[in-house]
Amino acid sequence: MDWIVTALHELGCDDPQGWGKSEISENIPQLARYRFLQNIWPETINGWRDGISNLPAAQRAINSGASAHDVAQLARAVAYETAFAMLAQLTVDNPGEGLPGWALAGPALLDSPPGAT
Repeated sequence: MDWIVTALHELGCDDPQGWGKSEISENIPQLARYRFLQNIWPETINGWRDGISNLPAAQRAINSGASAHDVAQLARAVAYETAFAMLAQLTVDNPGEGLPGWALAGPALLDSPPGAT
């Protein structure tokens, strides 16, 4: 678990111990999840802070009296929920008989790091 906690810490995770413990005790690929979120968060979620200007529906809402901040927060909330729903789907263990499944893994996780079992 030490290498997972170290990697999470180096990536800037605010609770590397908690995420690492969850990976081991709950068998959830938390390091892979963190990397996934870290890669998509800036554009997919935070990008909506200023990204509503190209959406006609957002502009109509603002022209009808909604604040630009509220519309952007709505877009960010939808993106957030979508990202976490995708993560949940990537960890479905049994998709059904004969159906393809999904996995969240990266090249760095395919080989065990030094000291990992």
